[in-house]
Amino acid sequence: MTPYTGPLLSGINLPSDLKKLKLEDLPLLCGEIRQFIIEVMSVNPGHLGASLGAVELAVALQYVYDTPFDKIIWDVGHQAYAHKILTGRKERFATIRTYKGISGFPKMAESGYDAFGVGHSSTSISAALGMAVAAKLNGQGDRHHVAVIGDGAMTGGMAMEALNNAGVSNANLMVILNDNQIAIDKNVGAIKDYLADIVTSRTYNKVRDKIWLMMGGGTKYGKNSRAIVKQLGNAVKTTLLKSGNLFEAFNLRYFGPVDGNDVIRLVKLLRDMNDIRGPKLLHIHTVKGKGFEKAEKDQTVYHAPGVFDKNTGTIKEDKCQGLAPKYQTVFGRTIIELAEENPKIVGITPAMSTGCSLNLMMAKMADRTFDVGIAEQHAVTFSAGMAASGYVPFCNIYSSFMQRGYDQVIHDVALQKLNVVFCLDRGGLVGEDGATHHGAYDLAYLRCIPNMIIASPMNEEELRNMMFTAQLPDMGPFAIRYPKGRGMMPKWRTPFVALQTGKGRMVRDGNDGAIITLGHVGNFALEACRLLENSGISLAHYDLRFLKPLDAEMLHSVFSRFKKIITVEDGSVMGGMGSAVLEFMADHGYSAEVRRLGIPDQFIEQGSVAELHHECGFDTEGIVRNALGMIPSATPKTAIV
Repeated sequence: MTPYTGPLLSGINLPSDLKKLKLEDLPLLCGEIRQFIIEVMSVNPGHLGASLGAVELAVALQYVYDTPFDKIIWDVGHQAYAHKILTGRKERFATIRTYKGISGFPKMAESGYDAFGVGHSSTSISAALGMAVAAKLNGQGDRHHVAVIGDGAMTGGMAMEALNNAGVSNANLMVILNDNQIAIDKNVGAIKDYLADIVTSRTYNKVRDKIWLMMGGGTKYGKNSRAIVKQLGNAVKTTLLKSGNLFEAFNLRYFGPVDGNDVIRLVKLLRDMNDIRGPKLLHIHTVKGKGFEKAEKDQTVYHAPGVFDKNTGTIKEDKCQGLAPKYQTVFGRTIIELAEENPKIVGITPAMSTGCSLNLMMAKMADRTFDVGIAEQHAVTFSAGMAASGYVPFCNIYSSFMQRGYDQVIHDVALQKLNVVFCLDRGGLVGEDGATHHGAYDLAYLRCIPNMIIASPMNEEELRNMMFTAQLPDMGPFAIRYPKGRGMMPKWRTPFVALQTGKGRMVRDGNDGAIITLGHVGNFALEACRLLENSGISLAHYDLRFLKPLDAEMLHSVFSRFKKIITVEDGSVMGGMGSAVLEFMADHGYSAEVRRLGIPDQFIEQGSVAELHHECGFDTEGIVRNALGMIPSATPKTAIV
């Protein structure tokens, strides 16, 4: 597609082109960028709402700062689409988040204008501070460093750790707090309430605007305007707000809040603030989905709405109706069933309630469902505290984000044998979000932890039964990992059955070799076995169900019968399920040819899930190809794959 760029945007390929525009031209340019983003996102889905809200900010930053000499670090990256368009990627923007296209997040290897690779929340201040301190050591004290962080990301403990360090650093650091009161779902917690108190305080904002006018340079105060602000600022904020200023308590100069969708005012303010050395924070208020009516009204849905009509905003009808549900939906419905029977079950999520479908339980059992904000470490230990008090917390976290709470899993849950049920959503390759979001490592990093039970379902029925089993008495730490997307069973609401932990199942028997799988990829293996029959190859298929404890009885049977074995997992082959099988073979003195299929020892970029499965070689075709390479086939009856 070739989206319309508009007369101003068509002439801009780099920030140097942007700087040639007059200040009064910038609002029109912002409108053109906003329309450009809408046109691309309408057919190539991405993170729409946050990027629409941050257009003026991206334009103002590139207009004022000398990038890439000056460094701009965008936290998470959901709001950085305008940044990409202005920094040499306009012509490729239609490929964003697609296979072999540009990344949906800032990425150092993609552009020199991407000062730091991001994707997980709350990292920008730490990275920008590190760069600012390095610049001082290098004698580049004139280099500016800007961290753009969303209000939701401020709930991450790492952001607070960075502010604490920044306040005593005297580094030339600017933190821009992009406050739109929503991450994916509405923000939660005391920080959200504090920021709302600042934004909505009419008395404070009236006084603040008067101070702003005194800073305008055309007044009689001239160069002394900032001195006046310094004398009055703390007193005004402390008197008119409920408490002292949080950020100035960290020793950062605080400015704001200001309208972050007023590009002309932003440019003037950034220019004024450039002369103020040391760490400082600018609090701007933006509208998520700005300029697109549907996205402004339903900010959660239009965070990443899928394909939609660019004129009306109407989301295109889901053509998958009648097919198997998403694993996320099965989780959301099943936890309600379990919680209705077990009053000790509670649901906990770090700001992922809609993505994980825990919002379904929130709607029915608000007092037993907890969104703790973007704070994975806290989510894990909060769950541990509830488990220590006799509850059964289902801690629902994206697999990639569970990495951020790893110490807490070991120290606060597993060491104490607490019955926390970790529901690891988006296990394996997740598709268009790319390397920062793939759940590639959970099997490897969890299976080395004592006391941990690790399970992965091949279909919806098994997910239900694993959830049922996990909440039974005396289970201890229990992790269930399942992929993003649809399962295999349109009629999925089956009666609960308690599973024996550490016991797998033989899906089908065979004579020439064996395939051992864990999780949803077992369905690829099942189809591969059927196709291989056309070549006269008969493979047995075993579904482990549990990575830990391993089904020793089943593995003894496999190695006693077969010399050709393929393991298949949607996880890292380094340290994952295939490694566990090889360890079992070595520990028990067996000898066999074992091929491990899974995510290779490299970071996998973005693309559709199917494209990435194929690239990594563990889709149905990859399994067939490896089986044919291991086992001599008879004359094929029909073509394979």
